[in-house]
Amino acid sequence: MDILKERILQEGRALSETVLKVDSFLNHGVDARLMYDIGTYFKEYYKNHGITKIFTIESSGIAPTVMTAMQMELPMVTLKKQSSKILNGDVYQTTVHSFTKGSDYELTLSKKYISPEDNILVIDDFLANGEAALGAIRLIEEAGAKVGGIGIVIEKSFQPGRAILDEKGYDVYSLARIGKLGKGIIEFI
Repeated sequence: MDILKERILQEGRALSETVLKVDSFLNHGVDARLMYDIGTYFKEYYKNHGITKIFTIESSGIAPTVMTAMQMELPMVTLKKQSSKILNGDVYQTTVHSFTKGSDYELTLSKKYISPEDNILVIDDFLANGEAALGAIRLIEEAGAKVGGIGIVIEKSFQPGRAILDEKGYDVYSLARIGKLGKGIIEFI
C-alpha cells in the first residue's frame, strides 16, 4: 500500500533495529482517512474468504479494524489485554508476551462473542514476533472457530512472526512489509 509506505517514511521514526514509532497516524494520533483506506485494502483482499467477524487486540489495532468491519458490514470484537471485573467467568484466556513492553498479559475473549461457526479475520497494527497473533489464534481455535485470515498494517519481516504464521498455514496479508530497520533507517521489502 503505497500511501501507507509514504507515511511511514515521512512520519515514522526508526528508534532501533526493532522499534518503529508511527504514533502520529496509527496508534496515538489516528489518521481516519488513512484508516479508511487501510480498511478498503483488507476488505478487498478478504472479501471472498467467508469471514463472519473481525477481531483485533486492544488498542492500536482498533482504528483499522473498525474501518474494515464497517466496510465489510461485519461485527467487530476487541480482545482485551487487561483484567476486568466485568469480564469474568465465561471467557477464553491465554497469556501473551509483549516484546515491546517486556511483559506478559492475559488476552481475554468473552464466550458470547464467538461461536464454532465463525470464520474470523484478525487485524493488528504490527506483526513482529507473532505473539499477539498467536494469542488471538489460540482463543479463536479454543472456541472451535476458524481463523480465516490475519491482516497486518505493518509487518517487520526481519522478525520471525510472518514465518511462524506462514508455517502454520494462516493467510497473512500485510500492507507494508519492512525488511530492515535501524536508527534512522526504514527499508521495505
